[in-house]
Amino acid sequence: MGENNVISLKDVRLYQREMLVLNDVNFSIEKGRFVYLVGKTGTGKSTLLQSLYGEISVDSGEAFVAGYDLRNISKKDIPYLRRKLGIVFQDFQLLSDRSVNDNLQFVLKATGWKDKVKMADRMEAVLDMVGLKTKGYKMPHELSGGEQQRVVIARALLNDPELILADEPTGNLDPETSHGIMKLLFDISKKGTAILMATHDYSLFRKFPSHILKCEDGKVNTSDYMFY
Repeated sequence: MGENNVISLKDVRLYQREMLVLNDVNFSIEKGRFVYLVGKTGTGKSTLLQSLYGEISVDSGEAFVAGYDLRNISKKDIPYLRRKLGIVFQDFQLLSDRSVNDNLQFVLKATGWKDKVKMADRMEAVLDMVGLKTKGYKMPHELSGGEQQRVVIARALLNDPELILADEPTGNLDPETSHGIMKLLFDISKKGTAILMATHDYSLFRKFPSHILKCEDGKVNTSDYMFY
């Protein structure tokens, strides 16, 4: 794995329920790089993302993510891998019965934080990063969709990840709100965090040009891995 690569896959095959989904996967993503992951429904985007955070096992080729060898990672090490990642889902997956701060605190406790002062400082810092410094006391239902997605991004930033995996993060948002979320994600990548974002919204490429990976015909086409 190259020194600057957060993801490095070589000759990887990925299966879902013993069915081959992606074959001969070869690509790498460097620190601070923003990369789109595109492809029709059922072409393997979700399978690829799941393999990167240890949900699906990798048993062929070479696969390194955030310094971990996915072919040889043990179950007990998967939580440590995930601490180096931030995961952003389309449907937010916030705990609806807890405030924003309590949602963030839940993740910090689950990932080994114990010092209450440091936890409070980190929660304030990530909410400030996403423009929600004064919203920590709010419940998720009191926030707009865009604000909820910003909370999800704040949650993903808690452990200062090397990589954020974003699965359709603008899929449920209106165009103006989507624009704000994309600007936020690009700003995060410029500070050194790699971002791999699955999307169906090809209009984003014109507004926010960057590298593209395309799942098609059982492969990840690196020929489309370029600047638009």
